[in-house]
Amino acid sequence: MTESGPRVLVVDDDLSIRRFLEIAMRARGYTVAEAADGRAALSAELSFRPDLVILDLGLPDMDGIQVLQRIRDHARVSVLVLSARNQEAEKIAALEAGADDYLTKPFGIGELHARLRVLLRRLGGNRVGECVRIGELEVDLHRRLVKVSGKVAQLTPTEYDLLKALVQADGKVLTHHQLLLQVWGSAYATENHMLHVNISNLRKKIESDPERPTYILTEPRVGYRLGPAESEPDIQILPDH
Repeated sequence: MTESGPRVLVVDDDLSIRRFLEIAMRARGYTVAEAADGRAALSAELSFRPDLVILDLGLPDMDGIQVLQRIRDHARVSVLVLSARNQEAEKIAALEAGADDYLTKPFGIGELHARLRVLLRRLGGNRVGECVRIGELEVDLHRRLVKVSGKVAQLTPTEYDLLKALVQADGKVLTHHQLLLQVWGSAYATENHMLHVNISNLRKKIESDPERPTYILTEPRVGYRLGPAESEPDIQILPDH
C-alpha cells in the first residue's frame, strides 16, 4: 500500500461506500482520507489537502452543493460528484457550481477510476497549443488540425470550436449551456437544438460509428464530455509539430 500517490478525499455518509472506495482507491495507488459529513469534509480538505475530492450530495448536516461552493472559494482541487441524485437540474447545478465531473450511483469502479485519471491530468496544466491524441483521433490545437486514423477531418469552424472546447475541458462534462456560451455566445444560450445538430454532424466526421460514439460522449439531458467512457483512457499529449 502506497502513501505517496494522488491524494483523494472521499465524502459520503454511507460507511459501506466509503470503505469500498477506500479499498479500491488504495489498490490503485491513491492515498485516501474519508469524511462522513460536510463539516468533516471541509476540515479534512484543509488538513489533508487532497488532489481530488469524491463528493456525495446527500450529506446529513449540509447539502453537498454548499460543501462544493466552500471548497471552490479557496482550493484548486478537482471535485467529482458521486451521487444517487440523477435529475437533470441537480447535475447541472453541481457542474455549474464548480464540480469537474458528475457520476451517478450505482457506478462502475472502472469508469470512476478513468474519470479520476482524467481529472488528475487536468491538474497538470493547460493543453492550449498542444497536440492531443485520443485513440485514432488527433487534435492539433496550435494548427487547428484534426485527423482521424491519419486522415484530415474537414470540420466547419463551428464543429472545430466544439471539439476544441471538449478537448480543453479534458474529460470534464460541459453542460449544454456552457457549450452554447463558449462556442456561440450569450445570444444563443438556449439554442439546444442547434448544439445537438452540430454535435451530430461532428460525430459523423470523427466517429467510426456515430450511433455508438467513443470520443464525444453524452451525459443525458446535461451535456457532453470527451471520451473514453469506462475503459482506461488512451490519451497522449504529443510534442507540437
